[in-house]
Amino acid sequence: MTAPEVQDYVGFDTITQQMERKFLKRGFNLNVILVGESGMGKSTLVNSIFSTHLVDSQGRRTAQEVIRKTTEISPVTQTLEENGVRVRLTIIDTPGYADQCNNEGCWVPVVKYIKDQHAAYLESELKPQRARIIEDSRVHACLYFLNPGSRGLRPLDVEVLRRLTEVTNVIPVIAKADSMTVEERTLFKRRVKEEMAFHRIAVYPYACEDDDDEDRMLNASIRELVPFAVVGSEEVIDVAGSPVRGRRHGWGVINIFDESHCDFVHLRNFMLRTHLSDLIEVTAQRHYEQFRTSQLRQIKELRAQQAAAAAAAAGPGPGSAMPQQQQPPAAPLPNQPAMTNPA
Repeated sequence: MTAPEVQDYVGFDTITQQMERKFLKRGFNLNVILVGESGMGKSTLVNSIFSTHLVDSQGRRTAQEVIRKTTEISPVTQTLEENGVRVRLTIIDTPGYADQCNNEGCWVPVVKYIKDQHAAYLESELKPQRARIIEDSRVHACLYFLNPGSRGLRPLDVEVLRRLTEVTNVIPVIAKADSMTVEERTLFKRRVKEEMAFHRIAVYPYACEDDDDEDRMLNASIRELVPFAVVGSEEVIDVAGSPVRGRRHGWGVINIFDESHCDFVHLRNFMLRTHLSDLIEVTAQRHYEQFRTSQLRQIKELRAQQAAAAAAAAGPGPGSAMPQQQQPPAAPLPNQPAMTNPA
């Protein structure tokens, strides 16, 4: 008869499987805001990234349509599922942004919307009886579309990027990159990088002390591509008997999945295959925490001011003890004994 073997296996390594089952059951939220002037192909790019028609263009379709005088916020929510993973995707378009001659303040509704989502999440957190799972409407990524005809960052771009990078993860892209030659695209990228460095504009992904060597190499390769020169298309074109998703020009066809034509594949892989979880995590740990800390500090200061005002208005009541924090009694005059309290 053999002695029973000692079971040394504990089993805590199955936590990843447990988390995966719970994650697959619950799904997750992904919220992306699109910022750029009309005609930059924002809706087409998002539909191309997720390989389905999610949003319709909000741009003017006829000359008779009235030009929007203010920036509007237009969210659309769809539920997608791939290999058992379910995502509740919200795409927020901003029709009317930068479509006027005077675009001063056109970014205000965009920044306000992002902060409002932080405020709604904070309010849900502070409820005495909060939900077990709080609906996450915080913006996880902002695709900022640069006009390929500007040949660099305009003053408006600098101002808006400064404000957006304070509240969300900004990913700059060069819209309709097929309107530029390869040399023009390279020069455009170099100029944008130099101007962002000069104005100290930090876009996603950010450097982190917790990154290992593999993460640093991956992020370094992504920063080399920023801003992504992208082309979007929902049209399938037949090229030599093979279906290609792209755009047809007089000189040929742009295949959006060909890395030598544009950076579309790199952008899609970056957003969905390598940094999707990090986008959500950075939103919670960086941007939302900054907002939360600022709001709680303001609430604390406001309560202190209200308490001080109430105490000053009430004053010491009759027969009540003197407040502990009071001015010390005046020093006695020379040659005059100090007053003492009766026993």
